[in-house]
Amino acid sequence: MRDTRESRLLLVLLIAIAFALITVDIRGGENSPLDSARRAAASAFGPVENGVASAVDPIGNAIGAVRDSDARHNRIADLERENAALKARLGSDDRTRGRAAELDKMLKTAGAGRYGIKGAEVIAIGAAQGFSWTVTIDAGSDDGIARDMTVLNGDGLVGRVTTVSPSTSTVLLANDPDFTVGTRMEKTAELGFATGQGDRPLRLQLLNSKAKVRKGDRLITFGSRADRPFVPGVPVGEVIRVDPLGNDLTRTLQVRPFVGFTKLDIVGIVVQPPRKDPRDTVLPPPAKPKPTPTVTVTATPSAGGSADPSGSASPSAAGATPAGGGATPAPSPTRS
Repeated sequence: MRDTRESRLLLVLLIAIAFALITVDIRGGENSPLDSARRAAASAFGPVENGVASAVDPIGNAIGAVRDSDARHNRIADLERENAALKARLGSDDRTRGRAAELDKMLKTAGAGRYGIKGAEVIAIGAAQGFSWTVTIDAGSDDGIARDMTVLNGDGLVGRVTTVSPSTSTVLLANDPDFTVGTRMEKTAELGFATGQGDRPLRLQLLNSKAKVRKGDRLITFGSRADRPFVPGVPVGEVIRVDPLGNDLTRTLQVRPFVGFTKLDIVGIVVQPPRKDPRDTVLPPPAKPKPTPTVTVTATPSAGGSADPSGSASPSAAGATPAGGGATPAPSPTRS
């Protein structure tokens, strides 16, 4: 349609009629004269609207599903992140509980020996100062740590401090080949020197070559002059092998250390030695030996004779040997 003066007048007229019909319909309410026309229009256009809605609804549902899938995907991602965080927290809690138990065990050991200790954490391993078996701890001179202090944990002797910086220290472990500590045997008090052998047991030389030693005997540190580098009474290890006696002036033993040097975490540096030697009091109570099962055999008499306790069957009446040692001949059959 061309934009002319007549078309504009027609448009204005149609708009005015529409407003007039709306006004009449509103004022008429339920008795509106246009109600019949509305119902007729609904009857005519209702099927068309339903058809259009049926055609459009799948598209709308698909769009809604895509929108909802994004929301579900985001929720799944959130749940996965929460699950990962929960697992990490649980793992951290397990580690925290383990370290707390380790710290508690170390404090009990220090309390039994009346050692004043400074707790530290192993932060590095390796030959920092040219040693083959060393660890670095996160405590140094600023924490009161000095060279030649005894290092222990809840199990026993870890080593001694060799190098100190303001915030860290290097500890030479007791299994290092350059490590030697004076020891005292539990109960017998026999003295000796234990030397590290790397990943093998400690090598112990007793001063008394005739000392009576057996597998399972335990030893502690003898202590040094002025308690440097070793305080007395720290558990060292347990004898696992006794070498045969020789012509040497000393006796050699193999000792399994109480400390696991490959899994060190929390350690304590003895900054205050005990006022008196704790002797064997730091050692835990010895393990009770397991009972050895015994088998009792009960002999059952046979039909021809009974079994004696030694396991040999007693002779029967028919084939018994008389006291004189001669054999009794069997009776000859007789004819009737």
